[in-house]
Amino acid sequence: MQTVLITGANRGIGLEMTKQLVYGGNRVFATCRLPEQAEALNQLANENKELVHVVQLDVINDMSVHAAAEAVAAQTNHLDLIINNAGVNFRDSFESFNSDEFLLVLNANGVGAMRVVVEFVDLLRQGSAPKIVNISSQLGSMTAQKPNFGSYAYNASKAVMNMITRHLSFDLASDGITTISMHPGWVQTDMGGSSAAVTPPDSAAGILNVAANLTAADNGKFYIYNGEIHPW
Repeated sequence: MQTVLITGANRGIGLEMTKQLVYGGNRVFATCRLPEQAEALNQLANENKELVHVVQLDVINDMSVHAAAEAVAAQTNHLDLIINNAGVNFRDSFESFNSDEFLLVLNANGVGAMRVVVEFVDLLRQGSAPKIVNISSQLGSMTAQKPNFGSYAYNASKAVMNMITRHLSFDLASDGITTISMHPGWVQTDMGGSSAAVTPPDSAAGILNVAANLTAADNGKFYIYNGEIHPW
């Protein structure tokens, strides 16, 4: 049994990863910003009371992340895996630049992941072969960028997350923690849209399979959900 923390677990890939982990007999601290509105997640928790713990966590709020870490630490003495999945997106362009929205996306998708790791790393240090999986995107890749490929804020935020992954891979290696970025595919979620090529179950299964097979040799890499390496 693994003990896992997932942010943004109330819908999409986060919810699907939570389901698959729980159905595999793992214990999950499933976090989201508004637990009272997370109907599907709460139903899963009610059906699996020993394995699913719903925790309020808003990745852009320091106090919320700290309170969540204290709540989780009151129920477990370790984490084996942190999946930084929470994120937001605003469809912006050069012509529609809005600095407040841009900063919000950077805060949620980049700084938010860093907040989570800083607050939960002590629990992770006590885990078995501990790992951090940062859900990034092909849109955060410098070499894969194309004209009209995504948006300024979202793409920049995922590039920030990728740089955070690289630095964490250096700083936490001595603790035995393996940190990677993960492109989940273009997924049929609220963010990805119904025309996306990958279903949430397939993406979630791929991410969890990669995570399960990570070793120290993978530290600092950028993966695709199917197990291939993504170019930076």
